[in-house]
Amino acid sequence: MAVTGRTERWASERGAELIEFAIVVPLLIVMLAAIFDFGNMFRSFEAVTNAAREGARVGVLPGYADADVQSRVDAYMNAAGLTGPYTVAVANVQVTTAANTFAARQVVVNYTYQPIILAPALALFGGTFGAVPLQAASVMRTEAQAAPGP
Repeated sequence: MAVTGRTERWASERGAELIEFAIVVPLLIVMLAAIFDFGNMFRSFEAVTNAAREGARVGVLPGYADADVQSRVDAYMNAAGLTGPYTVAVANVQVTTAANTFAARQVVVNYTYQPIILAPALALFGGTFGAVPLQAASVMRTEAQAAPGP
């Protein structure tokens, strides 16, 4: 009769939900962390893209120098909360179209995104999730000084 009692205990499904929960919850937590980190990385990429665009807008105006472009990009990056290391490259380029060739300014912003949750979490288990390089470039046609009117 003791054998029958053990068999009934092993056949019982009591506690199965707890085991299933223990298996599924870590996977859900990792998925939520990945969603959060990807969303934050995408927000950072949008801020880098907009900073390059704002720098190019300043760079094409007459009377503005590369230092003004750097200043505008710095202001935009700081306003977005991206204070990590980034680089700004400003260059004069020639853009050729079917109609004409014109002078333009190119602003390239490079930023390195550090994952907030995944990198520290994987480091606890001996894994690595490295930094993600983000780069955005903007090219705008150089404005010409308006000629004084008659």
